[in-house]
Amino acid sequence: METGGGDLLYDFTSSDGVRHTVWRVAGTAPFRNAFTLAPRCYIADGHHRCAAAARVGAERAAANPAHSGEEEYNWFLAVLFPASQVRVMAYNRLVRDLGGMSRERFLEEVRWRFMVRETDQRVPNAPGAIMMYVDRKWYELTWAPDVHASRADALDAGVLQTRLLGPVLGISDPRKSPRLDFVGGIQGTETLVGRVDSGQAEIAFSMHAVSIEDIMAVSDEGGIMPPKSTWFEPKLRCGLLVHTF
Repeated sequence: METGGGDLLYDFTSSDGVRHTVWRVAGTAPFRNAFTLAPRCYIADGHHRCAAAARVGAERAAANPAHSGEEEYNWFLAVLFPASQVRVMAYNRLVRDLGGMSRERFLEEVRWRFMVRETDQRVPNAPGAIMMYVDRKWYELTWAPDVHASRADALDAGVLQTRLLGPVLGISDPRKSPRLDFVGGIQGTETLVGRVDSGQAEIAFSMHAVSIEDIMAVSDEGGIMPPKSTWFEPKLRCGLLVHTF
C-alpha cells in the first residue's frame, strides 16, 4: 500500500533479532479505507491496557464540558496484524513449590487426574497433551475431554488450571499468584529445565500453542481466554512510540 509520500523515520534491528521500520504516513485515506474491509478486529494482547485507556478517556470526556470527540484522550496507540501473519506460541508455566506436598504425593495426585507416561519428549505434538518436568524427568499428561466444558475451559491451559494448579497446588488465581511464573514459548524448553534443575522452580509445564482459530472462536462466543495462554510474535519494541495526552 502506498504511504502517501511519507518519510522513513526508523529502521533498526532490536536485540531479539526483529527488524523494525517506522514510516510517517502523509496520506492516511488509503489506510482508513482499508480498515473498512476488515469485518472485525480481535485484541490479541494488551486487553487491560486497552480497557484502562478507554476508562480514562471516558472519565476525561465526562469531566470536559466542551468535549468534542477530537481530544487526544479519545485515542490510544494500537497495531493491527493480519491473522495470517501472526504466530501464536505456547505460554509455558513454572511452579515454584508444591505447597508442602512431597514429590511422591504430588505425582500421585497427577496420576489420579491425568493419564501419565514418562517420556523424553519436551513439547506436545498437538493440543490435548501437556508435558510436565519434575525431578529431572519429563512426563506426558493427557485426559479425556469434558464435553460439557466451555471452549475456553477445554483449552490445555484451562484444563491444567482447573484439574491441577487450582485443586492440587492451591493456585486459585494464576494472574496474581507469586508461586506461578510464565515463560514465553520463544524461549524454548531449555529455560524450563534450567529453572527447575537450579532449584528456582519445582515443576515446569510445557504447553502446546493454541490456534488463532481457537482465540477467535472463544472471543466470538463472548468467552475469555485462560490467563497467559498465548504468546504472540512478532512484537513491537516496547516504548518505541508513545501517545501522550
